[in-house]
Amino acid sequence: MEDIKALLDKKDWTAPELAALLACRGEEEQLLFARSRAVRDATLGNGVYLRGLIELSNRCVKDCLYCGIRRSNVHAVRYALDGEEILGAAVFAHRYGYGSVVLQGGERQDEAFVAFIERMVREIKRIGDGALGITLSLGEQAEETYRRWREAGAHRYLLRIETSNESLYRQIHPRDARHDFRTRLECLHALRRCGYQVGTGVMIGLPGQSLEDLARDLFFLRGMDIDMVGMGPYLEHHETPLWERRGELLPQTERLRLGLHMVACLRLLMPDINIAATTALQAIDPEGRERALAIGANVLMPNITPLTNRANYQLYENKPGMDEGAAASTARLVESVRRSGCEVRLSAWGDSLHFAQRQGQP
Repeated sequence: MEDIKALLDKKDWTAPELAALLACRGEEEQLLFARSRAVRDATLGNGVYLRGLIELSNRCVKDCLYCGIRRSNVHAVRYALDGEEILGAAVFAHRYGYGSVVLQGGERQDEAFVAFIERMVREIKRIGDGALGITLSLGEQAEETYRRWREAGAHRYLLRIETSNESLYRQIHPRDARHDFRTRLECLHALRRCGYQVGTGVMIGLPGQSLEDLARDLFFLRGMDIDMVGMGPYLEHHETPLWERRGELLPQTERLRLGLHMVACLRLLMPDINIAATTALQAIDPEGRERALAIGANVLMPNITPLTNRANYQLYENKPGMDEGAAASTARLVESVRRSGCEVRLSAWGDSLHFAQRQGQP
């Protein structure tokens, strides 16, 4: 107990010390969670911001070994929302007080797709006279593409590194030029140059991943001076090559515990960034997202994709919320946030304080 108290009082940690925090249990875990929540409340308050998630397409040129919508999964039912469907979801978000939307989808770099996203961003910006913030999560793109989308009105971009361990990265991606670790890093730098609030994140509990790998992931996020993070437990999908390594995995409950510890430790390392309570936490525990909010997360991304296609965007199995309408889930979510001791900040962009301070904004 005294060792954990001493660690929590330190201004910086080594990787082994951070790994010890990730591994703590019982009363030591409660000390960690209490400290991370106190840091969040003191720095950002207890407000939670909503980003309405629109999964616009599961068509993808990538073949990542862990992902259910990978190009080689011939059993995936492919779809792409049209402009009317996307804008309908964005109008819903505005009507129900979401401050922002997230356009997420499989990776494509063709000009037709790039132009379509540019048009969608411009049209979403017209809703409520620019009331909605726009986050994109559309994978690796050319810097010119990022710039086009930024000039159209998108201002946040989420591109998950998945793991900062280059060797582990190669184990969960095909070994070809389309799945290169250095390309992913360069895209993160390009996003910064284009003026986005830059987000990334990692998977927690991958086969072959150690506590020190996770500790180094947290140091990577700080070293990249990242503005927002979305990270959660690795969840397997039986139509992927990584399914064959499921025997190496920690139990899902342990991956959930590690996910919560990662949220808490990152909040201590980077007090003023935005941290999402991700759906992967909810996939293991119905209250998983609320548990993350209770210890330091401050962003939720409720799924507002039309129900007709929501079940086809299956990155992993047992994804929650497949049959619940967006209106009903929003009302339930607001109440559950309150039970976690936080308050939903409706109709607010909730931009990263870390980004604002780096830009010299008050």
